[in-house]
Amino acid sequence: MTTRTLGEAIAAALNTADPRAKLMATRAVARDWRLGRLAFAFPQAMPERPARPERPELLPPNRMPKRGKGGSERARIALWHALAHIEFVAIDLALDMAGRFGAQMGERFVSDFLAVAADEALHFAIIERHLAQMGAHYGDLPAHDGLWEAAHVTRHDVAARLAIVPMVLEARGLDVTPATLERVRHSGDETGARILERILADEIRHVRCGAIHFEECCKRAGESVESHWQMLVKRYFRGAVKPPFNDSARRSAGLSREMYESLAM
Repeated sequence: MTTRTLGEAIAAALNTADPRAKLMATRAVARDWRLGRLAFAFPQAMPERPARPERPELLPPNRMPKRGKGGSERARIALWHALAHIEFVAIDLALDMAGRFGAQMGERFVSDFLAVAADEALHFAIIERHLAQMGAHYGDLPAHDGLWEAAHVTRHDVAARLAIVPMVLEARGLDVTPATLERVRHSGDETGARILERILADEIRHVRCGAIHFEECCKRAGESVESHWQMLVKRYFRGAVKPPFNDSARRSAGLSREMYESLAM
């Protein structure tokens, strides 16, 4: 009996387009790896781009329609649909991290990022269920296609991937989620507020995971964590690292204020 490899299982999940099937495949990879059912081997390259469902339509960020104003039902659905898309792409970002760089970084790295992928799958599932309670579903609205760009441009360098995805993009989620949570709670959506509280707590762990492995990369290369991170962000991140910052959440995630504040200035 031939044991399935970890690389094959991760690639299969990345190549799964249907959202529900991707959730199941992601959970299965994380479970099978944890239970020792997958050989630590990566016999094939990860796909350049994960499979995507026919819907939602993917648009450039500058072509995305406005969400609407205030607490209208349309605006609420647009918000939760956008959050669902972020979490859906985050599944693939974590899977690709483990599959693309696992052989180089080792088993603990793989375990950490498969756990992140399983968290993101859970986040997507509970957000989609919340959307369904509003009479909507993932795919009903267009979504922007900028999130995978960060993965594509850092596909050659694990330090660059860690610097940009967990330590910039996910860290930005730590900054903006509390205000979103308060708006959702103020609108009377206590279920939605609890979902965002859960996601915020998990994302602190995800950013910390990225920061820990980035520090390991820097130690191996004899680089300063702060200066190397800043150099990689300037080189590969097209946006701006901008305030306001959630300093307490970032500190819990292992990001020092000196590191990101000087870059923002």
